[in-house]
Amino acid sequence: MAGSDLAPDASSAPDTVKILIAGGFGVGKTTMVGSVSEIVPLRTEEPLTVAGLGVDDLDGIEEKRATTVALDFGRITISRELVLYLFGTPGQQRFWFMWNDLALGALGAVVLVDVRRPECSFAAIDFFERRRIPFVVGVNGFHGEHPYPPEDIREALAVPEHVRVLLCDARDRESCRDVLIALIDQLIASAAQA
Repeated sequence: MAGSDLAPDASSAPDTVKILIAGGFGVGKTTMVGSVSEIVPLRTEEPLTVAGLGVDDLDGIEEKRATTVALDFGRITISRELVLYLFGTPGQQRFWFMWNDLALGALGAVVLVDVRRPECSFAAIDFFERRRIPFVVGVNGFHGEHPYPPEDIREALAVPEHVRVLLCDARDRESCRDVLIALIDQLIASAAQA
């Protein structure tokens, strides 16, 4: 979208919104930020090493070779009036202390879920519920598969009805954009109710 007709003109600056992309280890946060960002994303990925053996649970994600150690950063222009700054959180428990700082000023979040390992998402859901940061759930279809409908996933995660649960593919730009737009719609609806 860079250089597109959605780019703001020099006479008016768009509103910018900070959004977190969160979830457990290996759910696709870096992939999502990279696929939807209109700029080359900032990544803080490092190779997995022997030091992580016994610490990082690679069950179900044995092919994973690198991990985010601080954050991912990207940007997407939604309209002339709205630009989203995306901050991907690290997924490993030993880096969760950074989530508090990353959450400062965030208006909302996407919690990515891998249905092969839903337990990896409980901490992220709890994090945003406790801080009353609105979020949507993006169910990342690994290998393009979505074996469960959104309502089954909602029930398994015990997510309230007002939180949207959307099937997505973290590799697909349009799919990720649609999840972000659903979050913005949810934020607008919440603001209108308040």
